[in-house]
Amino acid sequence: MNISKCIAFVVAILGVSGFSMMSYAEPTVEEIVVTATKRATTLQDVAGGANVIGGEQVKTGVIQNVRDLTVDVPSLSIGDQFGFARVFMRGIGMTSIDIGGEGSVAFLQDGALVPRPAAQLMGMFDLSQVEVLRGPQGTLYGRGATAGAINLVSNKPGDVFAGYVSSSVGNFGLMSIEGAVDMPLNEQWSMRVAIKNVQRDGYGTNLYSGADVDDQDAQSYRVTMAFDSGDNLKGSLSVQYYEEDDKNYAFHYFGTSAGSSTDLPLSVPILGGKTVSQMGGDIYDINSDQEAINTRDGYMVNMNIEYDLNENMSLTSITSLQKMDRFLRDDLDSTDANLFGQNNYTEESESFGQEFVLNYASGDVALLVGAMYLQEDLYGQVYVPLTNVCYLLAPALCGTAIGDGLNSGKYEQNGDVDITAYGAYAEMTYAMSERTHVIAGLRYNYEDREGSGSFIFNAAGLDLPTNKSKDWNDVTPRLTLQYEPNDATMMYATYTEAFKSGVINTGSLDAPLDPETVDAFEFGIKGTNNDGTLTYALAAFFYDYKDLQISFVNEQSTVTTVNAAEAENYGAEVELKAQINDAFSVDLFATFLSAEYKEFINADYGNGFQLTDLSGNTLPNAPEYTAKLGLTYETQLGDNLLRLRGEIYHQDEVFFTEWNRPDAYQGSYQLLNASADYVFGDSGWGLSFWGKNLADEEIISNNIITAALYDYLRVGSMLPPRTVGATVVFNF
Repeated sequence: MNISKCIAFVVAILGVSGFSMMSYAEPTVEEIVVTATKRATTLQDVAGGANVIGGEQVKTGVIQNVRDLTVDVPSLSIGDQFGFARVFMRGIGMTSIDIGGEGSVAFLQDGALVPRPAAQLMGMFDLSQVEVLRGPQGTLYGRGATAGAINLVSNKPGDVFAGYVSSSVGNFGLMSIEGAVDMPLNEQWSMRVAIKNVQRDGYGTNLYSGADVDDQDAQSYRVTMAFDSGDNLKGSLSVQYYEEDDKNYAFHYFGTSAGSSTDLPLSVPILGGKTVSQMGGDIYDINSDQEAINTRDGYMVNMNIEYDLNENMSLTSITSLQKMDRFLRDDLDSTDANLFGQNNYTEESESFGQEFVLNYASGDVALLVGAMYLQEDLYGQVYVPLTNVCYLLAPALCGTAIGDGLNSGKYEQNGDVDITAYGAYAEMTYAMSERTHVIAGLRYNYEDREGSGSFIFNAAGLDLPTNKSKDWNDVTPRLTLQYEPNDATMMYATYTEAFKSGVINTGSLDAPLDPETVDAFEFGIKGTNNDGTLTYALAAFFYDYKDLQISFVNEQSTVTTVNAAEAENYGAEVELKAQINDAFSVDLFATFLSAEYKEFINADYGNGFQLTDLSGNTLPNAPEYTAKLGLTYETQLGDNLLRLRGEIYHQDEVFFTEWNRPDAYQGSYQLLNASADYVFGDSGWGLSFWGKNLADEEIISNNIITAALYDYLRVGSMLPPRTVGATVVFNF
């Protein structure tokens, strides 16, 4: 660990702590309510790291997708991994590139779990807020929450006719429209209809075909019916549809890796292939004879019912039905050579979820009891036609019957996985005194997975069944002590365990993967100053992980997934929001993270796949330091409102693989964002100008090392370059 950096971080925390003692002008910080805790809790009362991002930032174009949350939430990193959200929190997240892989951050919409990472992109519109719980959530959310949870809260129908329209234009041909309208039907029923359409040219070009790369053409629709008896029963039913058809998520060529013996496989120049760099393109371009195809569609039906049994007790039912289909195609050799050409990736999922939550509160005791059920049918296929493969495996046989046989073969993984999960949990809060509370919780997790399918690789003479099944169970406790030394301060200490289910990857020869577990400790303090113009939060945590799920491309050129035996994460976070005077406010955060493997031996692609001890290596996507500073100026101009905001975000270097080499790496960078909002009195009109990544930093969001057949080329995804635009909003 760098001692000077640690000292600097401690000094920063002490400085913020001193800053919090200052007094400010009359304006106050708004009280924010979190629902992801399964009971309405103010943000300041959540015993753990938590953040809430308002829906207005989505409406005005400041936040356009899930990835934009990174600069608003400490210790959160979200990138694209070839068609799905790659979410990391406090150094733990989605590392799997295999079919059926799942993240370590539970993703929810209106309290309903969204099990597929590729489906987590569909609900980012018409939101009231986004709730983020940092750290393991083993009691409330169980499976897949070993790093945290994110809940998208959609707007519910209102009881008067109202709505909004928001339209954005920007560089790269951006044109988007979002809107919603509330329609009361009678005294008890109301309806809300919301839409979003996004059209954008690509950030780069396929130099071979001239087509755009990483463009976007997506539509979302949501209809919500709400019922309120006015007495003890209320609920909502929403139906949401999403579709996308574009050339997003292309394989970008980053050069050779430590395992490479040549710049490209020898067969590439034989076939006349050239890389994008040889063609004079930049990092956002590709040069591929295969277009990057991305299509997906899906729907989500959510029904939430709340029934007040009496003045102390309520019952909530959360029902969800989801379907998602997607197809992704990329060029494995990342050149215009017709070599092994297409990587065709198909994923189809249907799921049903049901959860019941009972809340009871009376006197010194609050009790939360819940039970959940999830059924998912998952189908996946990876299909690669063996085009010109003889040049790779047996050049002397090209043009012969054997060579033609190799060229007409295929590599394929396909199959189904049926997933059944149950969970039951209870959490009690007891007031030991007026200022001291203890929270104790326990959850039982059970998951069963049954897989069937085939692994086919003609060139190696393989056509094997991959049928397998396994079930797992675990008990995860939580114990938290909360103390309020005064009305404006809350201190907490918590211990929790969390469980991420084992995995059966479709069409994989690997044995079922063991569950991922964590023992977690967290200590923190939250508070406000006397006049409420400042809020602050400090947290320190220590995590002991076992059997982390890690995937990579092995020596046989197939994706494999293994368990890293042990890993240890510890760190600290500080957050501050302050209203300096009537016009100026400031917000900032700073984080420190140490995330290392403590026990992990794995085959090394850079050393002939010899077993290598990776103990002491940094976990993927785990920056040592991150920080954000934002400044907002707000003033009245007659009846109108002007708001100016600028922010800078810093992230330290990260590795994308467990080997910690510069061939899968992103150096430290800064993101500079700015916006200007003008609200025209009470007319309902607003105008926003915004810019992101104004310094035009070239940032890799993900990087993998390809198969031995391709001489371990580096391919990956990019974060967007500089984007600027304007948004017009009309509220009616």
